[in-house]
Amino acid sequence: MENYQEIRNFYSRKKFFKIFGGEIRIYDRDKKQLLYYVKQKAFKLKEDIFIYKDESLNEVYARIKAESILDLGTKYNVYKLQNEQEIKIGAIKREFLKSIWRDSWKILDAENKVVGIIQEDSLFKAFLRRYLTNFIPQKFEIYYKEKLSGILQQTFNPFIAQYYADFSMNPDFPLELAIASLVLLQIIEGRQESYE
Repeated sequence: MENYQEIRNFYSRKKFFKIFGGEIRIYDRDKKQLLYYVKQKAFKLKEDIFIYKDESLNEVYARIKAESILDLGTKYNVYKLQNEQEIKIGAIKREFLKSIWRDSWKILDAENKVVGIIQEDSLFKAFLRRYLTNFIPQKFEIYYKEKLSGILQQTFNPFIAQYYADFSMNPDFPLELAIASLVLLQIIEGRQESYE
């Protein structure tokens, strides 16, 4: 079996009708092996999301922690666990004004320098999704150090928030940041869709 650290293609599914908190399961692309599990606590004023290696919650893979309460343009710091110490590897910050028209995020390094972007695939499709129909699945492109480093494709399912994610095109893109971007898009953008 392929080592999960080497896997860079995923299927991610958010639990439907989870009233208090949220759950995301991230599998290999064939949906056979659970690789990461997210259990989001309810009623938290600041997002504090732990990504575990399985549903036992015994081993933390990464942590995403918001810097402020409101998520309009909040920066989410991403930490990995090394020798039982949390080490910041970067951050993901939503660009609120740009996201009115087309969802857009910045990827920052550990010193808060911009090293990448996450954005919807096209302004035209983003407009259609927001104002005409929500039957066009979202697609995000991720650029890290000016290289296309990830593609997140939402599947068409009105009941379950699920994505296929491909991070295989740039092995220099840290996997913790890649997984964090997938989790944040499902939580934050999914929450936005529920308000529209």
